[in-house]
Amino acid sequence: MPPFFQLPLENTMVRLLPLKESDFEVLYNTASDPMIWKQHPNPDRWKREVFEKFFEGAIQSGGAYMAVDSQSGEIVGSSRFYDYDEKEQSVFIGYTFLAVKYWGKGYNHAMKQLMLDHAFQWVDKVWFHVGAQNMRSRKAMDKLGAEKMKTIEVAYYGENPKINIEYLIRKENWK
Repeated sequence: MPPFFQLPLENTMVRLLPLKESDFEVLYNTASDPMIWKQHPNPDRWKREVFEKFFEGAIQSGGAYMAVDSQSGEIVGSSRFYDYDEKEQSVFIGYTFLAVKYWGKGYNHAMKQLMLDHAFQWVDKVWFHVGAQNMRSRKAMDKLGAEKMKTIEVAYYGENPKINIEYLIRKENWK
């Protein structure tokens, strides 16, 4: 992953800080709530040994962020850029999770807006994989104006394949 996909990003709601190995405990403290993962394709990600694999993939991606509330300094969650394709001028955004207390308050949109604005400096297409049963995330994709492309089986890092919906936002359609 090119280093420009892990630059710090910030707006009035959230700071996205490049994820470091030393962030494991503080991020796991947020991720250890089973409610976060209830609709996710891997509902066991709240378990330490499962989250360790998730975190390992985040570090290896070279595009992962820890999200921090700009006002309180509390950990909001995480997201990442992955699977950059220079030839296709595309990248994926995903592996996003938020602490329950930040649901429905605009933090996911603020994170995605930062990431999309940044990505479209370098690519023409941004893709997303969303678990087919994750209705909360699928609604968030609709709110972002993402185009539903197809149903696809996706193997998340270190996990068995799961059914996902693939979404696309094109640079020319991004507000």
